[in-house]
Amino acid sequence: MVTLQNQSTAPNTPGDIKMLIVYFSHSGNTREIANQIKNLTGADIFEIQPIDAYPESYNAVVAQAKKEISGNFKPKLKSMAGNIEIYEIIFIGSPNWWSTIAPPVATFLSVNKLEGKTIIPFITHEGSRMGRSASDIKKYCPGSTILEGLPIRESNAKGALRDIASWLQCLGFNKR
Repeated sequence: MVTLQNQSTAPNTPGDIKMLIVYFSHSGNTREIANQIKNLTGADIFEIQPIDAYPESYNAVVAQAKKEISGNFKPKLKSMAGNIEIYEIIFIGSPNWWSTIAPPVATFLSVNKLEGKTIIPFITHEGSRMGRSASDIKKYCPGSTILEGLPIRESNAKGALRDIASWLQCLGFNKR
């Protein structure tokens, strides 16, 4: 069961405040989770897309991600979520690459001022769970409240609705 960092920061109902889901998905699994969160919360949604797409080959992506992460590389993005200041809660979704967030997510977090916002991470993985994703998100988001995230195994993404609903309920979201 997910616990809150600070229960006083949990919203009472999804309709009370503006929420945004921001995510990067290479294989479609993180997109699947993002869409399920959108369906349950009614939050707006934005997909992070790098200008230069990642290769489709698993081995090529793994090698490129390792190089980018070890070099602290932040790829340029096709577009940015507009008017981000209107959102109080931002869900951040990423695959777990080398135990952290994918570089396009790092780019997004590094160029947006998220101070004072509530950040809720969700991570897709193949066994490494959250890794250090939450602590790395905290580094990019000083002055933000980071709530407990949700790790979902990539192979379970399509069947994760019950886990997502339970996680959201633990965070204080009422069912719609």
